[in-house]
Amino acid sequence: MIDILLVDDETYVTESLELTIPWGELGVSTVLRAASGKEALAIMEENAVDIVVTDIRMPGMTGLDLIAEVNRRWPHVRCILLTGHSDFDYAKKAIQLHAADYILKPVNDDEFMSSVSAAITSVRDEWDEFDKYHRLLYSRKSDYKILREILMHDVLLGREITPKALREQLKEYELHMEPERPAAMMLIRLAGRFSGMDQQSLDLMDFAVGNIAEEVLGEHYNVWFGRGPHDCLVMFLQNQEPAEDSRMDHVTLKGAAETFREHVVRFLQGDLSMVITPPFPFSDLTTVYRKSLGSLVLSGPGEHQILYIDMEQTLGKRPDNDAARALEELYKPPVLPQLLETKQWDAAALKLNTVFDGVEKVCLSREHAYEMYLSVTNAFMYIAHKQGHLVHEIDHAGFDLVLAHQLIQSPEKLRRWAMDMLAKLQEEQSDQEGVQSRRHVIKQVQELVTRDTGQDLSVKMIADKVYLHPVYLSKIYKAETGEGLGDYMIRMRMERALYLLKHTNKKIYEITSELGYQNPQYFSKMFKKHYGMTPNEFRDQT
Repeated sequence: MIDILLVDDETYVTESLELTIPWGELGVSTVLRAASGKEALAIMEENAVDIVVTDIRMPGMTGLDLIAEVNRRWPHVRCILLTGHSDFDYAKKAIQLHAADYILKPVNDDEFMSSVSAAITSVRDEWDEFDKYHRLLYSRKSDYKILREILMHDVLLGREITPKALREQLKEYELHMEPERPAAMMLIRLAGRFSGMDQQSLDLMDFAVGNIAEEVLGEHYNVWFGRGPHDCLVMFLQNQEPAEDSRMDHVTLKGAAETFREHVVRFLQGDLSMVITPPFPFSDLTTVYRKSLGSLVLSGPGEHQILYIDMEQTLGKRPDNDAARALEELYKPPVLPQLLETKQWDAAALKLNTVFDGVEKVCLSREHAYEMYLSVTNAFMYIAHKQGHLVHEIDHAGFDLVLAHQLIQSPEKLRRWAMDMLAKLQEEQSDQEGVQSRRHVIKQVQELVTRDTGQDLSVKMIADKVYLHPVYLSKIYKAETGEGLGDYMIRMRMERALYLLKHTNKKIYEITSELGYQNPQYFSKMFKKHYGMTPNEFRDQT
């Protein structure tokens, strides 16, 4: 609703306007009055005024002075001048001050209402534009959040993307990161009171933690924050100036992480566990993420700590052992999540068998076995969630911690479990596709029946049109709808017959023919069987 302020040193003018104008019809909710420019400004400081109607000649501050001050302090307010002076200079000055209108006394109610209505329309148009702009801005930010998260998943999961394409996408999504320069990464797990929250509350906490990260760390770093593909928060940090890259060391990063965590604890009353990497080249991102993810999981769900991982060991700059080399096949493109997502089941099985064959030839430490378990299970969890399932819905054992410890002890047990899980994921995907295919067939059948109720349709004719055997078609129709296909066809005809009997004057034999029946007696028999009365009896009672 609109609030309007009437200003005139002759109070009877504002009193008359307040009492005689049908303000509610104009959309005005509040009418305020002032007897001077000074009083008007005081009122505007306390109230959200949308329109000011003011006399020009007033003692102390003229109406033109008042409009000039209103324009300076409240530029969105519309101003209308009200005066008994028709001097052109006043009109000229009013135009210069962007007055909405200029009305002469004595006031004509119709003219006054027309002027106020125009000002109200102008105000509301501005509101609509403002609202539209902010809706578009919010929509754009929401889209950017999704696009940024998709891009983050792509780079973390090792999908091939050229430096040029990455640079262009970063720029397009307004992420101030440069792929040619080193960046540090933080993996974050919400802990403390966050652990007991539902998903909607956790989404809000993700947003709040991201805002804190950008506010606390954004002064010195360019920040890219989002939820990673394995249910933890991921943050990339890059110095704002290339000259500062050398100062992005262990001490400064850990200090920044401590400050960030303190703000989360203070303002959100929760806690964090974090794994921090020193700066690394973007080309090593997938390897760094994999190692960091393993460290975050190994830190334990109840611990609130900040771990700083050894990048030399992570990137293989120290002599590597046979076990680590045996696992490298897991991380060679195309990686397992990519194979699963593109339904390359045979290639995924080959990749797993190649890894397990290599592992059998070396001495595998418990930590390397756990790395292999995490890599495989993370891929399974990722694709299961993409399909809209939880892992325990596909495999009742899921990621049971007792089972995990047993699998880590024996690579052969891990192989059997992994191959079994792969088969279940494939079966689940096939079942989903089968359901979709069957639903499409049912839709085709129903469209044929409803379109051709007047034709002498049979189950065989319909089956021929959808390229299925009549027996198989009847079976899947019954399974999907709970109604036999023949029963459905009869029901559609009977419902059509009911409509024609009730809403037309057609003869029974005409309706019989229109529905594709050859014999009126047979039609009458079917109708009675369906509705408990003959067509004539039904028509007589309607």
